[in-house]
Amino acid sequence: MKMKVCRRAHFNAAHRLYRKDWTNEKNKEIFGKCSNPNYHGHNYDLIVGIIGEIDPETGFVIDLKIVKDLIKEEIEGAFDHKNLNEEVEEFKSLNPTVENIAVVIWNKLRAKIELQYDIEITLYETPRNFVIYNGN
Repeated sequence: MKMKVCRRAHFNAAHRLYRKDWTNEKNKEIFGKCSNPNYHGHNYDLIVGIIGEIDPETGFVIDLKIVKDLIKEEIEGAFDHKNLNEEVEEFKSLNPTVENIAVVIWNKLRAKIELQYDIEITLYETPRNFVIYNGN
């Protein structure tokens, strides 16, 4: 029987949505106030879902302490209280939209979690705006 277990986390980060190859006017037209040259911030809520079989010996799908530690090391350590555009390597050449942030988070965790598990990332940029990404 497969089940999804989840761990919730939180980080604060600043970013600017823009393309370097566009004019400031076009960036403002497409990204609006999110293209502010002085950046803006969000309080991101992250839910990491791990999907797998329940281990008959432990009763766990996965020990959530493992997931907690990976989130702390790979995500919170890298993103919390950072300017994503300036301080996070992946976003020096990738627009830090909530969609792209979720893909980067998924990739970071996929590299550390055994392949027997599927991973699903739910990332809230605001209480009303969020994305869900599972690698597909």
